[in-house]
Amino acid sequence: MDTLSRDSNNSGSILPIAGVIVGGLALVLAIVALVKLSTLQKTVLAQADEVAKISSIETEARSASAAAAKAGSDLVSLRQGIQAPFDAIGGEIGAIKARVTVVEEAQKARAAAPVKAGKGGAPGVVTGTVDASGNYSVAPGDTIAKIAKKFATSIDSIEADNPGLDPKKLKVGQKIKIPKK
Repeated sequence: MDTLSRDSNNSGSILPIAGVIVGGLALVLAIVALVKLSTLQKTVLAQADEVAKISSIETEARSASAAAAKAGSDLVSLRQGIQAPFDAIGGEIGAIKARVTVVEEAQKARAAAPVKAGKGGAPGVVTGTVDASGNYSVAPGDTIAKIAKKFATSIDSIEADNPGLDPKKLKVGQKIKIPKK
């Protein structure tokens, strides 16, 4: 036999064995791939539930975001609605403060006015004021009711603190005791 035919007989016996080995490897790889595919499918199914949860959370987040935006705009409109009355109240307080200042200045001017001399050149008494011991000097036009109202007390309280006081015979400059509050 010639060399060529011997070579082809030898190589012919190895080639089928190599083919069987390669086929076996392909079969093992196919089985491994199937196992991996099955595992991957289970993972994808498990992840599908998670994706659904994420979608639901995303919907809730969008809803909450819309509610927060509405609450913010409601807060802004509420603040604007309240600001105008507060501004008006502030203006009124300023006007009242100005009026109180005018009254205080008038009281200071009245207290600082010179006292007219009484009968016989004796110094007169400042009327309409309370001295340090709580005695009030009756001013012109005063009545017991006006005095009680001025000091936020009752007529009965004034009469009780001033025994012998005749409310119908008050005289300018007369001292009467004002009850303490």
